[in-house]
Amino acid sequence: MHDNVYVDKQQHIVDFAFNKDVVAVFPDMIRRSVPGYETIIPMTGLIAARHLGDEGTAYDLGCSLGASTLAILQQNQAVNVRVVGVDNSSAMIEEAQKQISDPRATFQCADLLNTSIQDAKVVVLNFVAQFIAPEERLALFTRLRKEMHPDGLLIVSEKVRNADEATQSIFDETHLDWKRANGYSEIEVSQKRQALENVMKVDTEEIQHQRFQEAGFAMSKQWFRCLNWASFLVYKKLPTS
Repeated sequence: MHDNVYVDKQQHIVDFAFNKDVVAVFPDMIRRSVPGYETIIPMTGLIAARHLGDEGTAYDLGCSLGASTLAILQQNQAVNVRVVGVDNSSAMIEEAQKQISDPRATFQCADLLNTSIQDAKVVVLNFVAQFIAPEERLALFTRLRKEMHPDGLLIVSEKVRNADEATQSIFDETHLDWKRANGYSEIEVSQKRQALENVMKVDTEEIQHQRFQEAGFAMSKQWFRCLNWASFLVYKKLPTS
């Protein structure tokens, strides 16, 4: 369904939320809003599937409609692999359950901050941590590292900002132009930006790597970057290959 959530002028812009209106148009919204989304999701599936091997559990935290869950399952046909999708939006979980019928996938409507991921070989957070309060992020990653399988891999995709203000400005304006090129009007671009202002707090790439290190991970590598959107591979122990 076409994203028209912000097409009409609103008298009062409320904070962005993953409600039923957003759920109905979410695939179109994220595809037209996040540069590189259509590369990050299938590559997430490929990387996660390879790391899982013939058995093990992956968690897709903040799974929304389960795009990353589905990508993992499509790339790994092993019967002893399972993926658990977690999201605090009941509307998202309900729709994900309708769309993904693979018996290896299960879904939970829960707060990821309180969700145990004991012995997970892969944990995915695609475009999720940016909506978590900055002061809660280190504790989350520290707990994930402790609970993960000893050979655990964390995949984190986020909007990032540049420490260099000139570069940040260029990338930000280019991103807005990209949204306009994808058919969003000026009022849609402006209203969605206002709606996200208070709920999406963005860190630099350097802060991301520092936080992973402080959480106790052995290594973090950025594998994807397009303008102000990036994805990281974060290893609990140093990979051997």
